[in-house]
Amino acid sequence: MKLKETMLSTQLKPLKEDVLSQFDALGDEHIGTSYDTPLREDAFDLDDDIKIEQIAHHFKHIMDILGLDLTDDSLRGTPQRVAKMYVKEIFKGLNPANKPDMKLFDNKYQYNQMLVEKNITLYSNCEHHFVPIIGKAHVAYISNGKVIGLSKLNRIVQYYAQRPQVQERLTMQIANELKQALGTEDVAVVIDATHLCVSSRGIKDVQSSTVTAEYGGKFLDIDTRNEFLKHIG
Repeated sequence: MKLKETMLSTQLKPLKEDVLSQFDALGDEHIGTSYDTPLREDAFDLDDDIKIEQIAHHFKHIMDILGLDLTDDSLRGTPQRVAKMYVKEIFKGLNPANKPDMKLFDNKYQYNQMLVEKNITLYSNCEHHFVPIIGKAHVAYISNGKVIGLSKLNRIVQYYAQRPQVQERLTMQIANELKQALGTEDVAVVIDATHLCVSSRGIKDVQSSTVTAEYGGKFLDIDTRNEFLKHIG
């Protein structure tokens, strides 16, 4: 059968209690298993409209299982809204077609100090529970002859954030994308974020946040790194 014909009829087998416990432990311990976002080879065989249609179908089923009255005016359109939100907004970074254009410019000012873009608003979603990760990203680089538009730094952060994520992976993906785009190892990324999988469920700690960092090139030097941290402090 073709993929499009089988997706709606796919049923998941119930998992045994010991397997469920193992999965719960992975999620609660915030463990990631790969640098690349886990995607199947056929992840983009379906176009967005079909994905929205199928997600809406399944989410309606979830709501029905929960006992919600889908004839209510407030709930009737929720499956479609959620599906569109998943594909077109909060998970749009899964699709490489949505990757921002990385146009570079000559460093005509010969500016050779670090450039810091701090307090970039970050919204992502935990891949273990599909609840929000909310925080700030701080990025910096030292030009090796090329510079990138400031808004592109924000867009790179948003692109990798708009997918199910683990914060450690997100931090490295942003740093590596900047290294490749700018052609330099002299890149630093720090993310400070609150995970709703910690604050709204489980331990329900609303005070804590998670900080991750990735440093490359000259930022491995303690003085350069401290200068960066002073700027974002």
